[in-house]
Amino acid sequence: MKFLHTSDWQIGMKAESVGSKGDQVREERLNAAGRVVQAAIEHSAEFILLTGDVFEDNAVDRLLVRRVGDMLGRFTGHTYIIPGNHDPLLPGSVWDHIVWKSATNITILSKSEPVQLDSCTLFPCPLHEKYSTKNPTSWISAKAETKIAIGMAHGTVLGIQGAENDYPIPRNAATALGLDYLAIGHWHSFSRYDDPAGICRMAYSGTHETTKFGERDSGKAILVEISARGATPTLTPIPTGGLDWLAIDQPISQPGSLKHLIQRLTQFPKPASTLVRVRLTGILFPEDRSDLRQIEEILGSGFLFGTLDSNSLRPAPDGVGWISSLPAGPIRDAAEKLQAIASHPGGTDQQSAASQALLQLFDLHERNNP
Repeated sequence: MKFLHTSDWQIGMKAESVGSKGDQVREERLNAAGRVVQAAIEHSAEFILLTGDVFEDNAVDRLLVRRVGDMLGRFTGHTYIIPGNHDPLLPGSVWDHIVWKSATNITILSKSEPVQLDSCTLFPCPLHEKYSTKNPTSWISAKAETKIAIGMAHGTVLGIQGAENDYPIPRNAATALGLDYLAIGHWHSFSRYDDPAGICRMAYSGTHETTKFGERDSGKAILVEISARGATPTLTPIPTGGLDWLAIDQPISQPGSLKHLIQRLTQFPKPASTLVRVRLTGILFPEDRSDLRQIEEILGSGFLFGTLDSNSLRPAPDGVGWISSLPAGPIRDAAEKLQAIASHPGGTDQQSAASQALLQLFDLHERNNP
């Protein structure tokens, strides 16, 4: 058997971090949903498993619900959906929309009970509230199954660093419960959980379209193939994302360092579909000031979205002479005090504010002394 596992579409997400480009980012999530359906068709998948958080929340525009339902309706097979913690099954939720009731090839799995299909048995774990510390898979008992056993859950695999144990799922859940494969959602990066023998029976598909900077290995769905009960699943990630989110963190310690960044930014093959966040740390040398302005211009005009964080930059030390060249009196005194604060280790808000004030003063100095 062969099916497509996808999750965390987050249709209707705000995308406030990208400002005026939010509409395009939101629309691309719908486009990526269409690519998931197309991938399922092209790879002859028997069905699609959507493991939660199809929508950002239960308050999304109902037109979006209709668009998603119509999109899934174009799939030639069947789609099985469990509500997640963003769109839990509650009175008045997105799952009450008429589009689900009229669809012949979409099933919203609302109960934690086995569902018998021709080729397998599904064990769905729909969520009914936003947060819980209960293991959603604890009810599953599939060891006696003769057909291929597939679980569907939404939650946090135990042991993820820095994660709260919301809807905790044991790392050995699939094998312990007798499942051939446990399709999980909630975390947005594609992640496999292999058993001691190196066999993967549990995985996050990750979100179908990257949602933010720093998200690892997202923008995919998983094609899962299982030949028989107990056989080793074959997992093939299928790219479905349309936007590239690039986070660049670059320290500056030598003059001329920014030229390499400029070269990198001007060589991207798809700038119109790329969002870039650049964070600079270290020292800004006088000869690099024009390069910094050029980077600001490239980010502002050359990409779908670009942002520059230079809050941790500080001007080159006083040894280069720019502070000593300031007029004696309050301006030079203020610059010396700002430099002392900015150079203090610790990365405090006060240090950041001093660095930015010093950069502005430095900029004025450079403009008046070309």
